[in-house]
Amino acid sequence: MTGWLEAIDRLARERAKAGLTRQLRPRAAGDSVVDLAGNDYLGLSVHPDVVAAARDALDAYGLGATGSRLVRGTTEAHADLESALAGWLGADSALVFSSGYLANLAVVRAVGAVCDLVVSDAYNHASLIDGCKISGIPVKKAPHNDPAAVETMLRDHPGRAAVITESVFSVDGDLAPLAELHEVTSAHGALLIVDDAHALGLLGIEGAGGVAAAGLAGATDVLVTATLSKALGGAGGVVAGPAAFIRHLVDTGRTFIYDTAPPPAVVAGVLAAVRVARAADDRRAELARRGARIAERLREAGFDVRDPAAGVLSVPAPGPEAAVAWAADCRDRGVAVGCFRPPSTPDGSSRLRLTLNAGVTEADFANALKVIVECAP
Repeated sequence: MTGWLEAIDRLARERAKAGLTRQLRPRAAGDSVVDLAGNDYLGLSVHPDVVAAARDALDAYGLGATGSRLVRGTTEAHADLESALAGWLGADSALVFSSGYLANLAVVRAVGAVCDLVVSDAYNHASLIDGCKISGIPVKKAPHNDPAAVETMLRDHPGRAAVITESVFSVDGDLAPLAELHEVTSAHGALLIVDDAHALGLLGIEGAGGVAAAGLAGATDVLVTATLSKALGGAGGVVAGPAAFIRHLVDTGRTFIYDTAPPPAVVAGVLAAVRVARAADDRRAELARRGARIAERLREAGFDVRDPAAGVLSVPAPGPEAAVAWAADCRDRGVAVGCFRPPSTPDGSSRLRLTLNAGVTEADFANALKVIVECAP
């Protein structure tokens, strides 16, 4: 083995010793596992209207977009989806990317043209952290969900800043104090960037997201990002905000300009999912009921958990090895749960992450809850 591969192998052994080895687990189509690990909150990835729209676009356009958005990759489906997303989110304009990760990289880098400081919540998603790294802007890490600390950072900064947060945090599922944060950013002339990935489709009127639920839809000093792969059951990402900023992204966003466009079939499916999601109050109500039920059952079993703000519930585990074993035991009994360990967890602790899915039957949900409790370490 050559020297550099020996070094790679040594790092792998160190990760294994710390319980941080990860594995790919291919799943067959139509497997029977009860899914409380994925992000298909509303069950729309298999909704007949969504699948039919994707199939029609596949027949019309073929498999791929065949080019970047500015070359040949923009279809009528892309334009229609952007219009629908802007209307749903209450924004002037919206721009679709091939992933939420790339959307977050683009928006954080883009504000570097007008900001000279980024204040980032300590629990932000890796895509936001990486966006901060490539932006070239000085970054301050704010304590989690602490508007007072953010206010202090902005008060001491003479220039223009951008404050970045998730609306519903991806690991613990807790809700950001968006209204309070916006009061702080508005008072100091700062921008507020909100990753609405885990709230879009679940919170707000017609599921318009956490920003809308906080009464901030359409605010000219708020930029919204989201993935299209969670409650909408598809793939891709979106940035929504003032038309001038979206124009700036089209002209300068490297992860937009130099990336192949998302496939038209996926885009058309997501557009159908938006229409279904806006009318899915019954599914949102069912998710809220299930979230309260599973949290209550876990508390009865001795776990320190809180009712989920949207579709994510975090359950602490004694350590990374225990979390892996717990998830594996659940999987062996037909229930898929998320297993989060460092560095995915911002505080260095490990936990199971349970994600609610309205597409899971009531009987399967009840059995999954029983399995999770019985397999606990």
